[in-house]
Amino acid sequence: MNKIEILQTRLPEGVDAFLTTDGVTRFYLTGFKSSNGFLFVTKKGAHFFTDFRYIEAAEKECVGCTVSAGSRKEALAKIVAEENIKTIAFEDDIVTVAALEGLKKEFADCAFVSIGDAVKGMMEFKTPEEMAKVRKAQEITDKAFAAVLPLLRPDMTETDVAAELEYQIKKFGASDKSFDTIAVSGTNSARPHGVPRPVQLEKGFLTMDFGCIYGGYCSDMTRTVVIGKADADMKKVYNTVLDAQLAAIAAVKEGITGAELDKIARDLIYGAGYEGCFGHGLGHGVGLLIHEPLFISARGDKPLTKGHIFTIEPGIYLKGKYGVRIEDMIQMTENGPLDITHSPKELIEII
Repeated sequence: MNKIEILQTRLPEGVDAFLTTDGVTRFYLTGFKSSNGFLFVTKKGAHFFTDFRYIEAAEKECVGCTVSAGSRKEALAKIVAEENIKTIAFEDDIVTVAALEGLKKEFADCAFVSIGDAVKGMMEFKTPEEMAKVRKAQEITDKAFAAVLPLLRPDMTETDVAAELEYQIKKFGASDKSFDTIAVSGTNSARPHGVPRPVQLEKGFLTMDFGCIYGGYCSDMTRTVVIGKADADMKKVYNTVLDAQLAAIAAVKEGITGAELDKIARDLIYGAGYEGCFGHGLGHGVGLLIHEPLFISARGDKPLTKGHIFTIEPGIYLKGKYGVRIEDMIQMTENGPLDITHSPKELIEII
């Protein structure tokens, strides 16, 4: 079955149809990526509406649905009448209040209800084809890091580093970056989501958190190097983060929860004297979205199993001083967990 057919079997009891204008949801269900589109799925069929810019591509690429660039209002009214549609589901975590009010006017005789996790539940578990795209995205990310590493110089700026990383992912075949690239040095590295500055790299840690999109799917990786020489305190911080990450990765197995993995890394970091310096979760799900609702954190009570893809990214951040984060991506396969990130993790000094 294609993804639309699977969704049709998962429509909640009493729901006659589902609609979405969200780009990620549309791409996930139809395989077609565009900035414009309206997908209407009933129990009998699926209908994709777009405009003149995309109609030719949509006709070739959309899976499991009819495609039209004509009058959406008239076509939908006919479908609703012919199939006696009374209840329509929508994504309440995406649709705005204003958009919902507009839909209620367009479908005046229909009631609207939340789809719940019907679509998100499908997206959580990746097919082998989806996993292959994520692996390719991470392969590109690894290649980009390998290309940038010998280019790093103390006289570069943070924005230089970020730009070079983004150039390399495009050069190796990515369609885009998967999020705003982080390249932060010195005191700026103490900010987990610091913004690259047009200033020369500070001595100390340089943290690079970046990823790319390939075939619609994301990668996410963090590596930290040292600008200059690392002193004993810096080596302790770095090795503590690395030990925490390796311990969490080694513990990954079928059925373990995100909360259990988070505790393993957190206990190690806090036990080394850095309590309160690891303020974010250990990781998150990754797929079409860079942050998907699979929590590798204290609230992650879901057992990890085949089809899950997530990050393991502990960190230590010392306010006003510096910070370190190391991040890999893990896939849960039929044969167990697989670390798909292959960039080096030993402490590297840029002199």
